Amino acid sequence: MEIILKEDIQGLGYKNDIVNVKPGYGRNLLIPKGMAMMATPSARKVLAENIKQVAHKAAKLKQDALDLAARIEGASIEVTAKVSDTGRIFGSVTTIQLADAFERQGVTVDRRRITFVEKEIKNTGDFSAVVDLHRDVKATFKFKVVAE
Repeated sequence: MEIILKEDIQGLGYKNDIVNVKPGYGRNLLIPKGMAMMATPSARKVLAENIKQVAHKAAKLKQDALDLAARIEGASIEVTAKVSDTGRIFGSVTTIQLADAFERQGVTVDRRRITFVEKEIKNTGDFSAVVDLHRDVKATFKFKVVAE
């Protein structure tokens, strides 16, 4: 079943993408929640016209994302956490902590767009993460976890 996405869905695609999904997923979740619509021939024509109209806006958004990516990759982020005697963190580092660290530096990053390269961060040290800023722009940055 082909559908047109009305918003970005992580792992599936970006807004205005035509993607192929299983019929139940499209009919029972994506379309009723307003996240997608059927990719009928008339919907495809409307989509093509809308894409043509917003092309200049997309260029500006991509340039803004590139500028933000340059600021993110150049930033030095330090996250503090409570640590045991063995050097393990109580709990783990989350994307909320990284988004707050960026906010303190004057860079606004949505925490839902941050993903860790490592699976879990349970120790102090140097780690890296990726921020998905635009469909073509991803910024990788390094951060340091230190004891409180």
